[in-house]
Amino acid sequence: MQERKIKLTELQDVKDFVTAASECDFDIDIFYNRVTVDAKSILGVLSMDLTRDLTVQYFGENNRFENVLSKYAVA
Repeated sequence: MQERKIKLTELQDVKDFVTAASECDFDIDIFYNRVTVDAKSILGVLSMDLTRDLTVQYFGENNRFENVLSKYAVA
């Protein structure tokens, strides 16, 4: 399992993230506090508090997904 913190501030950011997550053949979860959603669900991700840093947990490797995570990573 790997874990990264990201920040999605605009609708296009969410679309890019969910599209990249959907291309992966492994589980990806995104959470804040006690709320956890499937990162492949655009409605689930949009229901999160996007003003906060979000934690992504994933259980595999995909170069495109890693690049998207890096793009939205919290410094």
